[in-house]
Amino acid sequence: MNGTNAVLDSNAIILGSKGKIDIEELLSRYDKFFASIISYAECYAYHFQDRLEKIITDEIFSNLEIIELDQPLADQSIIYRKNKIKKIKLPDAVILATAKLLNADLLTDDWDDFLKIDSSVNVLSLDDLRT
Repeated sequence: MNGTNAVLDSNAIILGSKGKIDIEELLSRYDKFFASIISYAECYAYHFQDRLEKIITDEIFSNLEIIELDQPLADQSIIYRKNKIKKIKLPDAVILATAKLLNADLLTDDWDDFLKIDSSVNVLSLDDLRT
């Protein structure tokens, strides 16, 4: 862990809503949680299998701060998109930039998507939280 803050990638929230990661363990590791507005859009565009998944998603989002897209976040995302070593999709660039600007760990199931982009951001896999 990098500190007391964590940014949840969209897949972390979706896995949490499906009961596939231990939410209680996750909550015990950090003081404050954030999500990019991109993750908000991705999660609510996701087709919920049942009403409970939506309720849990609502609960997860009620316990974190959603970070809106602004100029500094856009500028950092552009830097990531122009990375010549590895290509990154715009939504992932925005999510990674969110973690960087908040000096927070990024928790994701797709940690390898973020490798070789910015070593100053602590990108962590959800593997040890699987139920």
